[in-house]
Amino acid sequence: MKSKLKRFEINAGRENVIEPGKEIYFQVKGKWKELYFKNTNALTVELACGRGEYSVGLARKFPNQNFVGVDIKGDRLWKGSTWAFEEGLKNVGFLRTQILTIESFFDESEVDEIWLTFPDPRPRKRDIKRRLTSPRFLDLFKNILKPEGWFRFKTDNTGLFDYTLEELNQRRDIRELKFTHDLYQSSLQAECFDIKTRYEEMFSAEGEKIKYLRFKFDKNQIQK
Repeated sequence: MKSKLKRFEINAGRENVIEPGKEIYFQVKGKWKELYFKNTNALTVELACGRGEYSVGLARKFPNQNFVGVDIKGDRLWKGSTWAFEEGLKNVGFLRTQILTIESFFDESEVDEIWLTFPDPRPRKRDIKRRLTSPRFLDLFKNILKPEGWFRFKTDNTGLFDYTLEELNQRRDIRELKFTHDLYQSSLQAECFDIKTRYEEMFSAEGEKIKYLRFKFDKNQIQK
């Protein structure tokens, strides 16, 4: 408990953590580039980022792009925040909020790309609406993504991956969909830049194959 409270205290003093209680928390919508990053570079968002391995990894590889990791757990965000702080990465920040409120922090078509990496699979039927690839979440992501923006999804969970493919195939607004059930035996591997989260390393060590897909929304088409 003391360790978690200490992390919260550190987050409160860090500029790269945007969370309740900070003035910028209510100002960034539509202004990430000018207000927070102070440049006009492309903006990528990692949803449910956990410790932020992907956000930080991408920020290292692409110094001329902006990255925001989003998660509700402040103690997890502390880890990514610390990596970025210690490495002097100014092109990555962390937003503490529920994913359902994402439209309160990103304007329509403000985001160039979205990553969703190893989210909670929510296997119980009663939790289907809480899956981050369920229709209500996909509609949120469609709104904040630019028309040519990629949505990229990685998971070890076969059930969640198959559910996601089924949902996407039922929609009329999905285009350029490509996927693989075995990323590291696929031509799509290069798209993931060899960045691995803690969960990916753990599940891969247990023999789980990593699944990956990416697509664009057709913003001129309704959902169904």
